[in-house]
Amino acid sequence: MFRDVVEILQPGDVLVLNDTRVNTWRFHGRKETGGEVEILALKELEPGVFEALVKPARRLKPGAKFTLGEGVTGQVLGEGDDPTRIVKLESQASDLYETLSKIGEMPLPPYITERLDDSERYQTVFGQSPGSAAAPTAGLHFTDEILDQLKAKGIAIATVTLHVGIDTFRPVQVEDISQHKMHGEVCEITPEAAKTINQAQGRVIAVGTTAVRTLETRAISCRKVQPGRQESRIFITPGYEFKIVDGMFTNFHLPKTTMLLMISALASKNSIFEAYRQAIELKYRFLSFGDSMLLLKSSGF
Repeated sequence: MFRDVVEILQPGDVLVLNDTRVNTWRFHGRKETGGEVEILALKELEPGVFEALVKPARRLKPGAKFTLGEGVTGQVLGEGDDPTRIVKLESQASDLYETLSKIGEMPLPPYITERLDDSERYQTVFGQSPGSAAAPTAGLHFTDEILDQLKAKGIAIATVTLHVGIDTFRPVQVEDISQHKMHGEVCEITPEAAKTINQAQGRVIAVGTTAVRTLETRAISCRKVQPGRQESRIFITPGYEFKIVDGMFTNFHLPKTTMLLMISALASKNSIFEAYRQAIELKYRFLSFGDSMLLLKSSGF
């Protein structure tokens, strides 16, 4: 059971959490011609201007205008990195962001079809920094009670931030993985978190692929990270030499994803394939509200 992590982690280990929160930035509206549109804002490029996924993408070309309700209007300014668009949103009200919070929806994955009445169910209990287009799903398994038990046992907790964008859920669409392009997601490590990580007496265990990417992006040497904020474009594939991470919690991922390549780098392709074979045989649940796995370098992988 997941609560057994309290027994698995040991005093001196550092658990690294991604404290990002999901923005309610999925909007429904209509084009000038009356057709329905859907806008999922991924990140704000400048005030009121967002990189976004749009539907229907083929019909929302640069110059297209739309309305989202509550006096919010929008226009497609141009094309971003495939498959995104750059959109500008404006509001008749004085505070655009307050209006967006009223009309926006939680961007649940398409395989979750039930209405989410309590939006906190798609947030981690430790999320503090708004900015993500999706939840850092490995963190959904943790409860306040488990975190308190870990702290009481002597496991240090450090929080970093990576705002989940298109890199996290965009599939690999090329045969040669070296040709896959990472678009960049903003990550940050505070001086306090860097100090906790750099002084680790035991293992550094990341919660989720986003925490791993943050740690390895800000690594300056073996077991040392530098505080700061930057756009992470790191693409971790088999053969990568991890500088910071000794293990990680993660969910079970779909084929042809960057996350599957990352965990195959920490473990090995054969061990991951065997784990997935068992997961499928035992009917484990995959993705956001699925089962969790813990990969440790010291476990023989």
